[in-house]
Amino acid sequence: MTSFAPDSIVLNRKLPLWYQVSQSLRASILGRSPQDPLRLPTEEQLAEHYGVSVLTMRQALKELEDEGLISRHRRRGTFIEPGVRRGAPVRLLGSVDAIVAQQSGMTTELLDHARVPVPPDLAEHFPDLTEVAAYHRLRGDEKTGEPTNHAVNHVRPELAARIDPADLLRWPMTKVLRDFVGADISRITDTVEARLADPETARLLQVPLLSPILHYTGITYDGGGRVLDVAVIHYRGDRFSFTVTLEAT
Repeated sequence: MTSFAPDSIVLNRKLPLWYQVSQSLRASILGRSPQDPLRLPTEEQLAEHYGVSVLTMRQALKELEDEGLISRHRRRGTFIEPGVRRGAPVRLLGSVDAIVAQQSGMTTELLDHARVPVPPDLAEHFPDLTEVAAYHRLRGDEKTGEPTNHAVNHVRPELAARIDPADLLRWPMTKVLRDFVGADISRITDTVEARLADPETARLLQVPLLSPILHYTGITYDGGGRVLDVAVIHYRGDRFSFTVTLEAT
C-alpha cells in the first residue's frame, strides 16, 4: 500500500525535536491533496526521513494523535483521519514550521493579486520600496464552506515575481516563500489584537457589522533583518484561538 509522503524539514537544535517534527508533519497533513494516500510510513521510516530517533518520532506522532489528526492501529499502521476538523489551535514555540502548520488546512480562494503602492501604515517595513505585491485570499472551512479568515500578504516585488499563484491555493505564504521561492526566512514576528469588523471584513467573513474579530499581523524577516512579507489577517472571533507556549530551558 502506498504511503503518504511528508515534506522534509531542517531541524533547529535550539527547539524540541519532537515538536518541530510534529508541526512539520501536521502542515504536510493539512496541506495534502485529496488524492494523497491516508496511510503514513512506519515510525522507523518517518524517523529516518526526519533524521530523528524512533522515540522522538513516537512523541511527535502522539502529539498529532492527541489532536485527532491521525489514528494508530496495532499491526495495521498509522493513518490520517480523513474527516478531521481543521484549524485547531497549535502551540507556537518559535518554529517557522509551527506558523506554517497554523496557517494550513483550509480551503483557499485567491481573490486578487497585483502591485500596489506601499500602504502608509506599512511604509516603515518597506523603506526602500514604493510598491509591493498584494495577495488577497479568503480561507474557509472545507466541510461547510463557511469563511474563517481574510488574509492580505504584502510581498517584496522581486519575490512575488517567482510566486506561482496556484501554490497559494494549497499552501500558506510562509511555506511558498521558504520552500518554493527559496527566501531566506530568519524570523517571524506575530501580533494579535481584538478589533471590530468593518463593513468589508464583515461582508467577506459573513458576520454582522462590528462583530469581534482577531486582527493578526505577521512580519517575516530575512537573515539581514529586511522585511520580506507583511501578512494582515482578519479571523472570525468565533473560529480561531491563538496559543503561545513558553518552555523553560
